[in-house]
Amino acid sequence: MPTHRLLLGLVLVVLAAGAVGVGAMTAASTATTEADRAADAAASAAERTAAQADRDAAAAVIAAEAARIAALRPVPAQASAPLELPAAPALSLDDPASLWVVVNKARPLDGGSTYVPSDLVIVPVAHTFSPLLRQEASAAVVALFDAAQAEAGLTLASNSAYRAYSVQQRVYGSIVAASGQAYADTTSARPGHSEHQTGLSLDIGAVSGRCSLNACFAETAEGQWLAGNAWRFGFELRYPDGMEAVTGFNFEPWHYRYLGVDLATTLHESGVTTLEEHFGLAAAPDYR
Repeated sequence: MPTHRLLLGLVLVVLAAGAVGVGAMTAASTATTEADRAADAAASAAERTAAQADRDAAAAVIAAEAARIAALRPVPAQASAPLELPAAPALSLDDPASLWVVVNKARPLDGGSTYVPSDLVIVPVAHTFSPLLRQEASAAVVALFDAAQAEAGLTLASNSAYRAYSVQQRVYGSIVAASGQAYADTTSARPGHSEHQTGLSLDIGAVSGRCSLNACFAETAEGQWLAGNAWRFGFELRYPDGMEAVTGFNFEPWHYRYLGVDLATTLHESGVTTLEEHFGLAAAPDYR
């Protein structure tokens, strides 16, 4: 074989070997780059996952704190705008819009099934059922409950407030069905004869529920504090012990009627315990 051809063959072999080496190096370099990219992508995904976990943990903490704060509030804040009150009615014993209206077994509420107070508002106090009262009475209840807490460490609750005529029908009817009309008439007013329909009466109990709507409430710290202090805020214990022959109802140490501070103070100072006696009205032990 001629020498130049032999040399040319050797050169081609060397070049071919070099090409194989370069190809191997290029493939190795490409593999390294892909691995780096995969590692970077995995690291980025891990960082995003960790960041999302941090955000989720922060949101959980915020939600838990919001729930804790909400739990400290026994009732929602009153959100409605202040009402424009109508002109105050004369302090009549017959006008259902009067603070002094007297409703009993002998004196049905004027307006009967159609009467609804024009200024009912939600009472922002602890309660069994969301209470409504007339605006002036509502403000007085808040002041009364706040004083019980501040002065005696007692937490009061509303058990029942305004009742529409139709609601009183159901309440009275359920007692008649369970215990008969004679018994019902000593413990619940017939529809149209209930003070609750005026939006001025409230059944009050302890927030614990102890002795709620029961005569034993009179022996509790809450019942005794109310009996001694409710007048300061314009309330009268409407159905006192031993006055069934005048009011027509058994002793209800939980039932308070808003009269305004002036009249409540007058009753307290005079020792007169019923509206019937104070205004010289006939006793109302029975329906007429």
